[in-house]
Amino acid sequence: MRLHINNETSKLQAVILGIATSNGPIPTLDEAYDPKSKEYIKAGTYPSEEDMVEEMEAVAKVFEKYDVQVFRPKIIEDYNQIFARDIAFVIEDKFIKSNILPDREKEIDAIKHVIDQIDPVNIIRLPEEAHIEGGDVMPYGDYIFVGTYKGQDYPNFITARTNIQAVNALQDLFPKKKVVSFSLKKSNSIARENALHLDCCFQPVGKDQAIIYKEGFLIEEEYNWLVNFFGKDKIYEITRDEMYHMNSNIFSISEKVVISETNFKRLNAWLRNEGYTVEEVPYAEISKQEGLLRCSTLPLIRE
Repeated sequence: MRLHINNETSKLQAVILGIATSNGPIPTLDEAYDPKSKEYIKAGTYPSEEDMVEEMEAVAKVFEKYDVQVFRPKIIEDYNQIFARDIAFVIEDKFIKSNILPDREKEIDAIKHVIDQIDPVNIIRLPEEAHIEGGDVMPYGDYIFVGTYKGQDYPNFITARTNIQAVNALQDLFPKKKVVSFSLKKSNSIARENALHLDCCFQPVGKDQAIIYKEGFLIEEEYNWLVNFFGKDKIYEITRDEMYHMNSNIFSISEKVVISETNFKRLNAWLRNEGYTVEEVPYAEISKQEGLLRCSTLPLIRE
């Protein structure tokens, strides 16, 4: 398999889509990795496996419609394997394994049948001290945008997934690209105050547009850098509630086709007005785990 990813929006040819089958029991509060999951566990409305399987299969059908080759993880009994983006990501022809929460190492083993098709020279593991997850990493042509948290209290946040060592390691790995990092707001307890990954508050769409949530950024100058980079007229600003429901976490099949959640009424209307084809799917149950469409997909090849 010849990997090729240089951005978020070129025509998709091959992707890993997570899987919700045999997702396991509802986690305890101590087992939850993020504040949003904790909210729904406490409320007794944590998503059912049946609903999540149905939502993911709706995405699989959209990929089938657009002739995208779809790989799925091997099923691990009673284990959450929905968020494929967390465990690895592709830049250019490199498959980079994430240094993730130790409890989730099994998820990499479950996509071994895909990894085995890749030239071993192009399979990379960053140094152990470089913590990183794919939701924080966005290739954009000559740039790589990376969400991070640089505070001394980094170890105190289970929601801080990518550190400055990982940002530096990516720059070393891709010396011809400019790696630009953005400090994100983190909270272990308040979901509306937490940007778990960069794609929870920002994502490019089309050729030159982007969705963004200002308050997800810890440093206003870094938010302003993105607005200036794209241009204010090319930016779609989402609200606090829209960020909570993961409006920036849609997924591009091409520069003109996006998969979006059916409840994102304002966003979907804007996208259509801008000339995009919007393939709507139900994904509100999966979003209760603080992840959505981008989080559950791992693109391998784009044109």
